[in-house]
Amino acid sequence: MVSVDLVALDLDGTLLDSHEQVSEANRAAIAATLAEGVRVVLVTGRGVEAPTEIARNLGISLPVICCHGALTKDVQTGKTIGHIPIPLVYAKPLLRYAEERSLDVAVYVEERFYRINTARHYMSDMRGPEWDEIATFDGLPRLAPTFLRFLGRDAAEAVREAFAELPLHFKFERWGEFEECAVTSREATKKRALENLCKTYGIARERVLAIGDSRNDVPMLRWAGIGVVMGNAEPDVRRAVGRVTASNDDDGVTRAIERYVLAGERTRSA
Repeated sequence: MVSVDLVALDLDGTLLDSHEQVSEANRAAIAATLAEGVRVVLVTGRGVEAPTEIARNLGISLPVICCHGALTKDVQTGKTIGHIPIPLVYAKPLLRYAEERSLDVAVYVEERFYRINTARHYMSDMRGPEWDEIATFDGLPRLAPTFLRFLGRDAAEAVREAFAELPLHFKFERWGEFEECAVTSREATKKRALENLCKTYGIARERVLAIGDSRNDVPMLRWAGIGVVMGNAEPDVRRAVGRVTASNDDDGVTRAIERYVLAGERTRSA
């Protein structure tokens, strides 16, 4: 049997329940994992602030992988370990296109989100301290942005039709009725960032347990020695991974950790 040396956890729809909270069971499972000497890393599409706070709260010391793999940050020092931004030659026309057509888009640059002040608030955290509202994207981004988020079905479909030929990575996601398209550099993926982190710590992919729920998690879950998809994932995501745990509201992360890390049942057959 193969032991697990590292557990990689997506946040939304995975570690976090539908109220965006870490359940007591998941909290206890992570504490038990760390007590066994197994490393834990958060791998998320979010910006830096939330995963860093969650990691610190859970006692996770490994760097956080954010922005769909485009940014990796040291939790303890705040030092940037890896950053793969979108080249300005592609970012500027994408933002110009969105503004001219009044499409809802957010740009993440210098670890802050910027959005037009007339755009719709799709989620409560869009009013958080990590977000700034501006009148126009003129002058932004000052530096190459880490990633862009086209929010809502109209914006997601429009960017797919207009810019699909660009050498970028378009990550389409849906949560209930809400859809978005996150745009990153083609080289920025959760799988690649996790693979690089494992190389840094000398951890073989066969000894990685990765848990997620989204389409952009699939390459990471299939790369890991043990990839587990959440029960609340879309049917095509569950089919693509095969190994399924309970939903995020039923402590699916805890069940996977108990099975593959704490209980000693760590083979690839589920």
